[in-house]
Amino acid sequence: NFLYSRFGYSMRLGLLAMGFAVLIGIPIGVISALKQNTWIDYVSLFFATIGVSVPNFVIAIFMIIIFATGLHLISIVPKSWDQVSAWILPAVVLGFGVLARTARLTRASMLEVLRMDYIRTARAKGLSERVVIVRHMIKNALIPVVTFLGPALAFMVTGAFIIESMFGFPGMGRAYVTAIAQRDYSMIMGTTLLLAVLVALGNLSVDIVYVLLDPRIRLDD
Repeated sequence: NFLYSRFGYSMRLGLLAMGFAVLIGIPIGVISALKQNTWIDYVSLFFATIGVSVPNFVIAIFMIIIFATGLHLISIVPKSWDQVSAWILPAVVLGFGVLARTARLTRASMLEVLRMDYIRTARAKGLSERVVIVRHMIKNALIPVVTFLGPALAFMVTGAFIIESMFGFPGMGRAYVTAIAQRDYSMIMGTTLLLAVLVALGNLSVDIVYVLLDPRIRLDD
């Protein structure tokens, strides 16, 4: 079964981590930009700075100490990966850095869009603030965010070497580390080639999403 192969496990973990990063990071960035220089903005920037600055394996250690050793809510190495609860902590740790960068990129892009002339024109036409934010601001502000998320997903699927090793996750990253230790060059080259293909597909998907976000962009251009 493909879903229970090493690549299948890594793909599901990467998609979960990306969903966590996008569903939380983009709203945080939007709210932070709309509430610029308020306590909401400062708190979100503080946590985003931590996510960008602190390596994910350090965050994993703190998460394991708090939720596994301290609160006993999860097992460090679960007996079965068929349980949804077993995936939560690896996905959160893997996606936290991407979440932080997504929030910072969204905030910076939103602040730039806020100062554009067409935003003032939309408000002068009498459009509601919700329509201005959703239809005009967010769509244009997401272009640099999508540029970052495309390759990031590829690296999250195949590049979670340390996280998978720390949690005993049966994915590609752990197999890659084992292959390096055993000098399994076929496995090393195959994983590297797979990462290159996924990065290329990520960049292609970014170009396609560009067209959906900005009608001025055409693929034939």
